[in-house]
Amino acid sequence: MDRAAVTQRVWELAEPLAMSAGLELVDVQYHPEGGRVIVRVLLDRVPNGVTLDELARVSRELGDLLDAHDAVSGRYQLECSSPGLNRPLLREVHYQRVVGQRVSLRTHEQIGGRRQFHGVLEAVQDGVVSLRDPDAGLVQVAIAAVEKANLEYDFGRPGSGRATHA
Repeated sequence: MDRAAVTQRVWELAEPLAMSAGLELVDVQYHPEGGRVIVRVLLDRVPNGVTLDELARVSRELGDLLDAHDAVSGRYQLECSSPGLNRPLLREVHYQRVVGQRVSLRTHEQIGGRRQFHGVLEAVQDGVVSLRDPDAGLVQVAIAAVEKANLEYDFGRPGSGRATHA
């Protein structure tokens, strides 16, 4: 199985389990690291976040499911965690939750000679994000054109970035 197929299969098994626990499946990541495979599952609960006990319970149940369905071939390490402060932005709903906050965004192709943008997310509508980058001005990017995006939590400003809301 290739990386995309494994990721998709893990997602299919993890999402109903997460939903039954009242959690949102944010992302599934598959990383070969140092001769082993890490399967990382990011879970959250909006608006209050996820607890360590919930993550441990989902990890046990998901590990059993993955093994029963032989979803990941060979040896692997399953990690269930919250998305963290600089959480990834993958779907439109993730972007909508952080409007007005600083984000970092990298596109597949260049826009105005650049692929990397940092600034305040001003709006999200119909699959397009509007980002105010101090160097590039207002940039509009289709979510489908985004290679990677995440919230940039600002530790120096109270209330900027919400660790529990994306």
